[in-house]
Amino acid sequence: MNKTLLFSFLFIQNILFAQFSERSLSSEKWQFKNAKENKWLTATVPGTVHLDLMNNKIIPDPYKDENEKKVQWVENEDWDYQTSFVISSKELANQNIELVFNGLDTFSEIYINGKLLQSTDNMFRKWTIPVKQNLKIGGNILQVKFKSAVHAGKELAKKVPFTTPESPRSYIRKAQYQFGWDWGPRLVTAGIWKEVKLNFWNLAKLENVKIEQKALTKQKAALNIHTEILADKEGKYSVSINNKISNIQLKKGKNSIEIPFTIENPKLWQPNGQGEQNLYNIKVSLQKESKILTEKTERIGLKTIELVQEKDQKGKSFYFKVNGNPIYAKGTNWIPGDSFSPRVTKGKYQELIKACKDVNMNMIRIWGGGIYEDDEFYKACDENGILVWQDFMFAGSFYPADENFQENVEMEVKDQIERLQNHASLALWCGNNEVDEAIVNWGYQKQFKYSKEDSMKVWKDYKKIFHEVIPNAIKKYATSDKQIYWESSPSIGWGHKESLTEGDSHYWGVWWGEQPFEIYNEKVPRFASEYGFQGMPTLETTKSMFSGTPDLSLQNGTVKAHEKHSRGWEIIDNYMKRDYNIPTDFVKYNYVSQLLQARGMQIAIEAHRRAKPYNMGTLYWQLNDCWPVVSWSSIDYSGNWKALHYQVKRSFENQVILISEEKIEEDEILNFYVVNDNLEKVEDLYLDFNIMKFNGEKQGSGGLADSYTIEPNGILKFPFSLEEIIGNSKKDEIFLAITARDKNEKIFAQANYFFVKPKDLKLIKPTIKIKKISPKEIEVSTDVLAKDVYLLGDAHFSDNFFDLLPNTSKRIKLSKPLEKVEIMSLFDTMN
Repeated sequence: MNKTLLFSFLFIQNILFAQFSERSLSSEKWQFKNAKENKWLTATVPGTVHLDLMNNKIIPDPYKDENEKKVQWVENEDWDYQTSFVISSKELANQNIELVFNGLDTFSEIYINGKLLQSTDNMFRKWTIPVKQNLKIGGNILQVKFKSAVHAGKELAKKVPFTTPESPRSYIRKAQYQFGWDWGPRLVTAGIWKEVKLNFWNLAKLENVKIEQKALTKQKAALNIHTEILADKEGKYSVSINNKISNIQLKKGKNSIEIPFTIENPKLWQPNGQGEQNLYNIKVSLQKESKILTEKTERIGLKTIELVQEKDQKGKSFYFKVNGNPIYAKGTNWIPGDSFSPRVTKGKYQELIKACKDVNMNMIRIWGGGIYEDDEFYKACDENGILVWQDFMFAGSFYPADENFQENVEMEVKDQIERLQNHASLALWCGNNEVDEAIVNWGYQKQFKYSKEDSMKVWKDYKKIFHEVIPNAIKKYATSDKQIYWESSPSIGWGHKESLTEGDSHYWGVWWGEQPFEIYNEKVPRFASEYGFQGMPTLETTKSMFSGTPDLSLQNGTVKAHEKHSRGWEIIDNYMKRDYNIPTDFVKYNYVSQLLQARGMQIAIEAHRRAKPYNMGTLYWQLNDCWPVVSWSSIDYSGNWKALHYQVKRSFENQVILISEEKIEEDEILNFYVVNDNLEKVEDLYLDFNIMKFNGEKQGSGGLADSYTIEPNGILKFPFSLEEIIGNSKKDEIFLAITARDKNEKIFAQANYFFVKPKDLKLIKPTIKIKKISPKEIEVSTDVLAKDVYLLGDAHFSDNFFDLLPNTSKRIKLSKPLEKVEIMSLFDTMN
């Protein structure tokens, strides 16, 4: 054999045994243009057309001023993207080359070197296209031509003989919130919103790795490792799982392989507040003659989870059991972190999920009108012990069920199952957000004058997608029948009595129904998966709404434009009148609106927790924002904690004392509920309380004569006569301070209770002092009760919006040094 032939033979051998490799095309020089124009402009991938237009100064920032109105034209245009890339002879020598788009938004055509390769119609799918035959050595042109999703949706809507609500968004497999919501702008985007890359492989490759947990004991975890392998050449191969090798025989084409694997003496993954988040790396590699062709690493947690629904005297239970223990779900709802998702950084995901852990949450619901979140979101939930209630991306409308739509949805479910099912945090798959409720409760059929046949068609389509297509796809593509599927959230619409006795509930009697906060004490469901109230964002975020000098006024057009609920300001004012004095000063109004929101949610959360075990979950609406806005969020768009988030931390503590008043015949009763969400019993607890005036003068005291024991996951109720507790004291001049502690004086829980609404308190002007302990720590002290102490400054405070009792102090840590910290309390709003 001559040297040239030998070199060629070795070169081909090296290529055939080359490890799977990938090359990002996101970092190539991308351009875009309006399809009607000829001028190409610079683009960023991943990205969206709005971001590219902003970067090229074609449109203003829609988050600023009233600019949202000025950019609506963008959704009606078609947009072309392109880049050029060089392919080497070595790259082209690979047996297989695939072009992979992890996300295209939404209707597009993909061309290489002028040839149409693929049309797309789903923002949530991954598109993998064999392209070896379309590439050439040297320069290649990749083009993606996007059609207006609004126009495409309208064409699809024309095929249906009746009008559907929110048309045309329900015909488009695209993030529904982009069409505008009562907390978000209308910004209907297009673009390459996730990574694009080329994959090179030879002989065979791992398509996916799905890990099934067959059995879990203290001694061992029995797993099945499922993998799909695509083989270009049949023959003998081997699979290594954490260096344990199994020999396999592959046929040409797709192969489904299942290999058992055991972890000895496993450490469990526990939700936040219940233990450690132990995680294991499972490294799977495909080999040929001891050479690695391709490999994947999955990070898993070992846990058991079940949804318990058992009939009882009042209806049917609804709670999660994790690792054999009932868990009280404490958490929130998640919306996309930005109207332009590609700019949500890994750091922002980590920061927001860490903020959930820091306030004692253990569950988050991904709302069905957004996106299936980035891998970093689920990674953060795995690491922080936050269980994920995962909606599929359908929200508050009627959806079609023609054959193309069914197939599209099935492939969407397949892609997301294969991407997400290994995450330890995954708790439940839910078909949709409020689609059942929209059909049954919202009166669209009457509004649009449906015939009986039209109404039957809507319900039939609903059943097809959410009772057949999605659950069947889960069974088909998930590795285990233990995946929990729930058709719709809520399961029964608000206003039906069964919504409070079974399933999960979205209770909107507060805000939408304009009922007082106190109605939460009566309307307690089995599992509250949505409820909420609006509050303003922090001052820093409010100022960020302006491109120039902020005009902080409730009458300002920019401030008004960043409230997307049509009656938002009116509703906030109506509630504020009930509980607070309405300030005329903007800064004070901003402060009180946050207190109002926090107060409402505190009443709701504590009503839910007092009802344990009848109620076993409370997820308020909502954690975050997608732009600077007045909304239901507890953390604003800039990442600042509103008063609500600080209050959630207190209300979600694993061990709490909750207080409520009730009237039994003629007697007024004050109930003390002692709640223990921990998995350990607490013995020899003592409970005592003091009645105090706002200046610190003690008016009375009391407690339990004997100690008590509270079981794991337990709750105890201690009723007292209100008259005996407060005596002749005036309710508007006193408060109650209560403590539960053990025999060693270790505090189990503490609480303060006020007997009248905030506006009726006869507060005394406090002298609040701030002492600097270090550059990033201060001490706040007061002489008399300082209610709802508010620290103002461009930093994160370890606590804020807190009550400071007479003649006490509190140390606060700052995220960064501040020259000055301003301070305010509720007293400042009462004059």
